[in-house]
This record gives sequence, structure tokens and C-alpha cells, in this order.
Amino acid sequence: MKNMLILFKRELMGYFETPVAYVFIVVFLLLSGIFTFYVGKFYDSGQADLTSFFMWHPWLYIFLMPALAMRLWSEEFRLGTIELIMTLPIKPWQAVIGKYLAAWAFAAIALVFTFPLWITVCYLGKPDNIAIFSGYIGSLLVSGGMLAIGSCMSSLTRNQVVAFVLAATVCFLFTLSGFPLVLDFFTSLGLPQVMVDTISSFGFITHFDKMYKGLIGLDNLVFYTSLISLCLFLNIVIVNTRRA
Repeated sequence: MKNMLILFKRELMGYFETPVAYVFIVVFLLLSGIFTFYVGKFYDSGQADLTSFFMWHPWLYIFLMPALAMRLWSEEFRLGTIELIMTLPIKPWQAVIGKYLAAWAFAAIALVFTFPLWITVCYLGKPDNIAIFSGYIGSLLVSGGMLAIGSCMSSLTRNQVVAFVLAATVCFLFTLSGFPLVLDFFTSLGLPQVMVDTISSFGFITHFDKMYKGLIGLDNLVFYTSLISLCLFLNIVIVNTRRA
């Protein structure tokens, strides 16, 4: 655990040693503000809540999280530094989890910078703070799920652009799988309702919509935990295979 913590700190500090971290945070805050106040029409809704803020997060994360994760492993394989990491007294699974947690912690830091929105909505009215807190937890879980996918895709290639495209595509498919238009399409094909419900259960939006409305169900937590665990497991297998 000590070695994993060391790698975690190194990776997290590495983000702030380059302009990438600051550009990412500025872009995230800028896009969040545009979608909240202009597209989501925060002031026109006449309600003291952050629905117009949270509802766009999965769509923003489709591009932002793969961009954050694309260098996690592809850069290590491209530069050959993977050999250096593996010669350290650290196991592959510790390296995978350490690098992933660093990326997730950085995403959490970016999310924390949106806290003034919560203060603003509290100043304007009396919001449901439990629902807002639940929305932040849900947003963090969505980012964690997409980062896990991105980390897994990054371990498949040495090219960061390819890693980004693969991760963004998979994240997009997971997001669309809970979309009514997609579910209606599968229903029109004559699939049994149980299969349509199964497809819906894999959707990020299906689970996230409940969370930013204040409903943190066990099924939502199980979904994100299972997805992250599966992707990290595949990540470990791929790293071990490519290393061999």
C-alpha cells in the first residue's frame, strides 16, 4: 500500500507540473458554466436547484475523462517507462490502481471548483441540499466510471489519440444505452422487455438521473462499483500481458 500511495502522489503532482491540469480545469469550469447558465437556462427555470448543472455532466465527461485518461498507460508504453515502473518494488495491480486513483482525485479537484454554484443557489433560494450532495456523488461516480474505461483503453495502445477515440466511443455507447431513443429502437426490433431493461441498466444517464434528483440507490452504487472494478481488472490483465 505504501508503494501505491507513493505512485499515487507522484501521478497526482505530475498533473500540476504541466499546463495540462490548469487547462483541463479551466475548460471544465467554462463548459459547465455555459451549459448551466446558457443551454440549461439556470435563471429562467425559476427553481433553486442545480439540475441544469448536473444534467450535462455525462455528456461533458464523454470527452473530458478520456482526455484525462488517455496518457495514463499509452505514454508509458510509448516512452518505454513502463519497464522502469515495473522494476520498482510495486506490483502491477498497485500501479494500475495508483495511477487510476490519481486521475480520479484530479477529476474530483476539478469538481470541487464548482462549489461556488452551490453557494449561489443557496443564496438565491432554499434548495434541496441532500439532492445537490447526491448529485455531486453521482457526478464523481460517473467520472470514475469513464476514467476506468479510459485507463483500460489507454493500456491497449501507445498512441494517445487512439486511446482517446476508443475511450470516448465506449463512454458514448454506455451513455446512449440508457437513452429513450435507443431503448425504443431495441423495443421496435421485438426484443423482450427484460433485454431492453438490461440494456437500459448499463446506461450512465439511467443511474445518474436518479442520483442528482436525490436518490442514491444500492443499484446505482453497485453499477458504478462493478464497472470500475471490471475495467481496472481488465487494465491489470492488459498491462501484465503487454509487459510479458
